Order: sequence, then C-alpha cells, then structure tokens
Amino acid sequence: MTESLPATAVVRVGRVTFDPSLYDAVVAADKKTSEYLIPAILRLPGLLHWYAGVSPEGSLSQVSIWDSEEHAAQMDELKEMRVRARDDFRAVGVTFTAETATYANYPITWTI
Repeated sequence: MTESLPATAVVRVGRVTFDPSLYDAVVAADKKTSEYLIPAILRLPGLLHWYAGVSPEGSLSQVSIWDSEEHAAQMDELKEMRVRARDDFRAVGVTFTAETATYANYPITWTI
C-alpha cells in the first residue's frame, strides 16, 4: 500500500560510522539519547516518521520523513541532537568528522 505524502516531502538521512568494537556501547548510548531526543523531535513541526538503527558493522543511521525541506532542516540546529547527543556518543568513543558523519535531505521521488 502506497502512503500518501505531501509533494514537498523529504527523507533525511543521518549516518555516523564508528569502530565496530564500540557496538554495545553505541547501542546503549543510542537508547539513552532516545529518552531526550524523542520529546525534542516530536516538538518540531513537520515530522511524519522517524527510524533509528545501529549496525554491528560500525554505523548508526537515522532516517526520517518530513513534510518539507524547511522542516527537515530543523534537525541541523536541534540542540539536543547537535550538542547533547553528540556528547553522549563521544563519551563512548564515537567521533564526528566530515568522514564519519553525514547528513542529507532528499526530496522524495517515489514510494512503495
């Protein structure tokens, strides 16, 4: 069943890579950060869906669907994400550089 989305909808993908030996610590940090990220993100207008996952191969991904580019871009400035969550992940050994962390918004071109 195809979901009806606004014509302006975008997918936001954030991905951070880390040493796979940190997997258990990153999963724990991911669960910890969800406790304050979920309420902060839910306060933002335009969120349609949010998914987060951690791979034992050494990456964490967050995929969200927003009703517009403008609303997706709010994540670039969300203090709980950019400061607090990064600090919690750094505390377990994750680094944030242009090589290890990427964030991009994609206009949706088709769905299933």
